[in-house]
Amino acid sequence: MAELLLQMKNIHKKFPGVYALKNVDFDLKSGEVHALLGENGAGKSTLIKVLGGIYRAEEGKIVIQGKETLINSVADARETGISIIHQEIMLVPNMTIAENIFMGREPTTRLGGVNYRRMNTEAQALIDGFGMNIDASRKVATLSIAQQQMVEIVKAISAKAKIVVMDEPTSSLTDTEVEHLFALIKQLKAQNIGIIYISHKLEELFRICDRITVMRDGERVGTVSTEKTNRNELIKMMVGRTLDEYYIHTERPLGDRVLEAKHIRGKSVKDGSFFLRKGEILGFAGLIGSGRSELMKSMIGIEKRTGGEVYVGGKPVMLNGISDALKVGVALVPEDRKKEGLVLNNSVGFNLTLAVLGEFIRGIHVDRSKEEKIIDQYVDAMSIKASSSRQRVGNLSGGNQQKVLIGKWLASHPQILILDEPTRGVDVGAKAEIYAIINALSEQGVSIIMISSELPEIIGMCDRIYVMSGGRVTGELNRGAFSQETIMNYATGGK
Repeated sequence: MAELLLQMKNIHKKFPGVYALKNVDFDLKSGEVHALLGENGAGKSTLIKVLGGIYRAEEGKIVIQGKETLINSVADARETGISIIHQEIMLVPNMTIAENIFMGREPTTRLGGVNYRRMNTEAQALIDGFGMNIDASRKVATLSIAQQQMVEIVKAISAKAKIVVMDEPTSSLTDTEVEHLFALIKQLKAQNIGIIYISHKLEELFRICDRITVMRDGERVGTVSTEKTNRNELIKMMVGRTLDEYYIHTERPLGDRVLEAKHIRGKSVKDGSFFLRKGEILGFAGLIGSGRSELMKSMIGIEKRTGGEVYVGGKPVMLNGISDALKVGVALVPEDRKKEGLVLNNSVGFNLTLAVLGEFIRGIHVDRSKEEKIIDQYVDAMSIKASSSRQRVGNLSGGNQQKVLIGKWLASHPQILILDEPTRGVDVGAKAEIYAIINALSEQGVSIIMISSELPEIIGMCDRIYVMSGGRVTGELNRGAFSQETIMNYATGGK
């Protein structure tokens, strides 16, 4: 029977005016991956900060390997064998891998200086032990995000960590890099290291975790064995409703065609034809690299179009970028909100009004009253949770950042809204809010194109679905014919 590495019992944590944690229990066994799951604000991060010595609980106790332990600082946690790998990489870029691994505990020579030869040798042995083909003398700045994450893990193990916390470890990784991480986690399990795994990606939890503890509103809802639960049960535990209630789709009559693309060609698009009706939610499914995003960008002129025709409201249009698209009522919410969509260092209000500056700026005159009216309208319409419209967007949760991005383009009053992976990187609660917004817009007559890699999302939300493979539209499905099997057949080039 696996040893009980960690017990957190009756943990309470208060902040001014709010209970962040209420009577929370959590435990971890050796060689186990135990997931912490919940919406933003559920209490996951606060619980981990208590374990890591960043916060101190008002009540409760922490037991490590059967011994009650006081953790009053990060140093206390480290000495106890607890290592937290944060979502944001904490390595020093201009130092080498070896220097980062042994920072604060560098091996020394007899004269008291740093023994760089020994440090590099020991660091290289650790790296090689995990099958990483990297030179320990390389600067961290030259590594990919995935490699830096691996170095964080090696650093934790080198410090004799018995408990490793991974906070959203795959958020910046490719599919191949995720597989390497999972292989590394299996090695850690084999060494009887216990892992606390925080992620909102349910498919990952079913692959890598042994148990899942769900939190909601600062309380532990329950702990389940991964092999004995399912997606529907976890969602109900997180948000208090079932999967059937999760996607919001209202049956309604659809109008005439408002957009038609005929034989669009571009750098990654070989042949893309489709049409969109007024008030319709039109899905685009396909595997990564199928050309879905590229089709939309080629259509509106963000990427060069080498062939094809576009009709808006039955009239041919030549679109050469975002400004042309906005003039005919077409807006695109891009896939990567941090690189393409938002100015993270600026405020909620600044971002919400970026696409409509002409509505309140005339020459050197700024109509602050009208600006504030637009901001207030979309903060309210999108249910954006921020301390004020002056709060920095980079400090918001992923779900609220996404709502700011959608609100930014809704402020331009589009009749056609293209949403590229609109719920990527947001928690379950925020997803449900975004689904409700999408459904409400369609009821108001806005026509929506929804690109998504999540088949349940596409199937649950859309009226029709086009499927792409290899830069071509390979299938079209009406709602009554939706199934994951049929979509995947088209997505893999089947007929």
